[in-house]
Amino acid sequence: MAWKTLDDMDLAGKRVLTRVDINVPVKDGQVTDATRITRIVPTITDILAKGGTPILLAHFGRPKGQPNPEMSLRITLPALEDALGRAVTFVERPSREDIDALPMDAVVLVENTRFSPMEEANDPKMAQFLATLGDVFCNDAFSAAHRAHASTTGVAHLLPSCAGRLMEAELRALESALGQPKRPVVAVVGGAKVSTKLDLLSNLIEKVDMLVIGGGMANTFLAAQGVNVGTSLCEHDLADTAREIAAKAADAGCDILLPRDVVVANEFKAGAASQTVMTENCPDDAMILDAGPESVAHICAAFDRAETLIWNGPLGAFEIPPFDAATNAAAAHAAKLSRAGSLISVAGGGDTVAALNKAGAADSFTYISTAGGAFLEWMEGKDLPGVAALG
Repeated sequence: MAWKTLDDMDLAGKRVLTRVDINVPVKDGQVTDATRITRIVPTITDILAKGGTPILLAHFGRPKGQPNPEMSLRITLPALEDALGRAVTFVERPSREDIDALPMDAVVLVENTRFSPMEEANDPKMAQFLATLGDVFCNDAFSAAHRAHASTTGVAHLLPSCAGRLMEAELRALESALGQPKRPVVAVVGGAKVSTKLDLLSNLIEKVDMLVIGGGMANTFLAAQGVNVGTSLCEHDLADTAREIAAKAADAGCDILLPRDVVVANEFKAGAASQTVMTENCPDDAMILDAGPESVAHICAAFDRAETLIWNGPLGAFEIPPFDAATNAAAAHAAKLSRAGSLISVAGGGDTVAALNKAGAADSFTYISTAGGAFLEWMEGKDLPGVAALG
């Protein structure tokens, strides 16, 4: 890998411009989930240990290039100070003179980068200004690496640059999953619509040995094979596309695993009356809401044969029981194999993280990415500007 890490940098006496993601959920003026804040602590701690001063750059919400008091990063200060166990200096309009006046062991948080329209435009003037605030640039925001913004890519070209600990962990995990993985590799791709994951499917069938398709996406592939899916969520207009993907997978030697049996119901609500039927026996007036136990056994057998697992998306309507059963069971089996050391498991995407947490399996996976869009674009085989700029 071409990028440098904190271990490659001399930070003693340096002001370290550090791009982080602390775009956390807030309710009634309080941070409700500090996960993204706690995950940047190792980077900040290491910069301080190496004699550097972390100058934190981050965005918060979508202020559309205008200052908005409701989207001030000031709201994250209590949670940030709690996670670090130390005071953090908040700066609205930073200057190098002000920063140099602070002690070397200070931690500085700069106001929301997106309060300026120049941030998302990757305006060279903003990048140059940001570069004056530091001596070294550290990017620890993989979740923003798919955006070519002034604080993610622009400034990286102007200062000696490296990846922070979270960025480093993310890149190494993804490299182990898709770059040079241990084989066989199995991927789980679920979710509502094939149309949102065409690039992902096209890339994965060239990279993995087995591809499990679940959720509403599976219905589209089943319908393309002539299977009646009743009133299920299904993109019938993508039948040709589904058949093309299946044909390309066969040519690439990638086995596609679709549900063999399904859980169906006449309404989508918690505790709705449901039944399990073989896939080809879906009633005309019912909708498929989960994969059945035989399908789960088939998926778990694929996990048993695999060395590496990549997971994006649930196998059914996991938010509502009993339609979370397949996702929970498959996740539990992947977690068991991961704990035993026989499977490298990497997962990411919003619904994925929620589903694996709900299943109680997330802590046992080798790596869970919270990067959302950046994780998906990496899986799609796209270059990420924020990573490329570190090379």
